[in-house]
Amino acid sequence: MPLQGRHAFITGGGRGIGLACARALLAQGASVTIAGRDAAALENAATTLRASIVAPRKTGNPVSDPLGRTPTIQMPRVAVSVLDVTDEAAVHAAFTTAQQQLGPVTILLNNAGQAQPAPFAKTTSQHWQNMLDVNLTGAFHCTQAVLPQMLEQGWGRIVNIASTAGLKGYKYVSAYVAAKHGLVGLTRALALELATKNITVNAVCPGYTETDIVQDAIANIMQKTGRSEEQARAELAAGNPQQRLVQVEDVANAVAWLCQPASSAMTGQSIAVAGGEVM
Repeated sequence: MPLQGRHAFITGGGRGIGLACARALLAQGASVTIAGRDAAALENAATTLRASIVAPRKTGNPVSDPLGRTPTIQMPRVAVSVLDVTDEAAVHAAFTTAQQQLGPVTILLNNAGQAQPAPFAKTTSQHWQNMLDVNLTGAFHCTQAVLPQMLEQGWGRIVNIASTAGLKGYKYVSAYVAAKHGLVGLTRALALELATKNITVNAVCPGYTETDIVQDAIANIMQKTGRSEEQARAELAAGNPQQRLVQVEDVANAVAWLCQPASSAMTGQSIAVAGGEVM
């Protein structure tokens, strides 16, 4: 359990990629705080996560330290934080509470995000600002709030869930694409600032993934074009050389690896989880 004793804070943790990442990090021994705006979804997710925690098997004879004490295994725990990442004051308060509940936060997963399509000519300034606030500024708030805890502990892992939209362009989502490009840029700049602090900063960039955002995209295609759900799904999967939608577990596996102590040389990277769509 390489993350035993670590505390991970996951925004957008009540469903989709965030929930899958919470499962993966729990399986590696980390305690997790799942955060989001939907209190009911968070409580349901927390119940599921707590039920999934399995005590490690005891193998062989326990090894005692020189004072004769037998090491104990710290079981992972799950906490919930109802939070809007665009509210700076609320974010800082949430990280203070999280530390009090489960100890210092040394893993941050900036996963909260939202995609609202609009042709550029019909993109209002409010739409533009909303996309920046949720997809970029929220990560800025959370990272600023958690850094003092990581610096005090002398160890940290920050993983930003960007998108292939942070590595290339997509039409009709210019505000979302701009925000995700900004998140990739933030990842690279912060990785350099923290390179000597034993804190890594990376981005994971999924392609179209089986999440609520993609379900909304499918519904939008069906409404605008009259295509069936199967046809709409095929259209989204067509850009993936594997001809499939990415699964949340695919993303969670990449995130979990980046959080391990063994990934200490990986920083400033933007890893596409997209079946070869971006190389």
